[in-house]
This record gives sequence, structure tokens and C-alpha cells, in this order.
Amino acid sequence: MERWAEVDGYLAEHLAPGEAALTAALEASAAAGLPAADVSPVQGALLELLARLCGARAILEIGTLAGYSTIWLARALPPDGRLVTLEADPRHAAVAREKLARAGVSELVELIEGPALETLPGVAGPFDLVFIDADKERTADYLALALERSRPGTLIVADNVVRGGALVDPDSTDPRVRGMRRLVETVAAEPRLVATGLQTVGAKGWDGMVLALVR
Repeated sequence: MERWAEVDGYLAEHLAPGEAALTAALEASAAAGLPAADVSPVQGALLELLARLCGARAILEIGTLAGYSTIWLARALPPDGRLVTLEADPRHAAVAREKLARAGVSELVELIEGPALETLPGVAGPFDLVFIDADKERTADYLALALERSRPGTLIVADNVVRGGALVDPDSTDPRVRGMRRLVETVAAEPRLVATGLQTVGAKGWDGMVLALVR
């Protein structure tokens, strides 16, 4: 596992160098005592790359934390682009607002506070890319609402799916594992989606993502 982290560090140094605003977002998160649940630098770079590949002009993020992934995604937007990010915890949202301003992307980002299942119904789409990285128990519910705000060609990315391999345990009592199993089964049964899952190893350990394209 140490080698995974070393490789992540090497890749991040060369392919996802830490700019001041990005580094500051991580430092602010740690200083505020927020959970260390941000994506890694190479995962952040992947999100930016995916957003650029699909020509995203409108992005929805469910789960802001300190705004680290938000900054990566916002960097992919054109000057008239739009990013809506939802955060349930007011303390997290306050840290994120400060860091989004420091990164110079505040004008592109609308940060909405409150539980996503309550706030998302009031958010208008469609979105070109959706990144789901909130409470894992409800990811399938967020997916359902995201689909209502999608169009053919929308890319939906859900994070933290593999759960250190626990995803394959049908008897797990961990609500996060059960939530991710429900997500995978929901995606598999949804005819509007073509999808795959990716296992990842690195600084964040053993985990992965589900990527789904709306037909």
C-alpha cells in the first residue's frame, strides 16, 4: 500500500502539480477539522479531464466538502459555464466558499447548502457532467435525481464505490457498502445508462468509481 501512495505522489508531481488554490483547499480542510475525504490530486485531474472531454458547460456536484474537487471541475468550464455544488454541512460550505473565491472560480460556482435530497429537486438541468461524492448510503437516490437533470451524452461519475473490496460482500451491514451495492445494481438495471466500474489504488487506498453515460 505504501507503493500505491508513492506512485500516486509521482504521478501527481508530474501530471497534477499542486497549484496554490488547490493546495490551500486541502490545507483549509485539514485546519478546519474536516474529514480527509477529498479526491486525490490525480483523481481531481481525472475529473477535470473528463469534464473537458465531454465539453461540459454545466456541471452538477453532489458533495462539496472543502471545494477541492469543485475547483478541479470548475477549471474545465468555459467563461460562461455553470457549476452547481450541493453541501449538507454549513461548516464545510463556509470553508469551500472561501477556497472557491481564492481559486478565482466563485463566479462559475453556485454552492447550495442543505441535504441534497431536499435541495436537488429545486435545481434545474440539464447537466453535461454529474459528480456524486456525498453520503454513500443515498448515492442511488442521488443518481435517480441526477438522471432527471441529464440529457443524452451526460456523464455521471460516482466515487468511493469499491470500499476496500467490501463491495462484493452481500452480507455487509455497513450502510455505505450496502448503498454502493444498491448503486451498482441500480445502474445495471437502468436501460438509459451504459456504464463501467473502475478499481483504483493510490494515496486514498483501494477504492474506485462508477462511470455511466446517459444514452
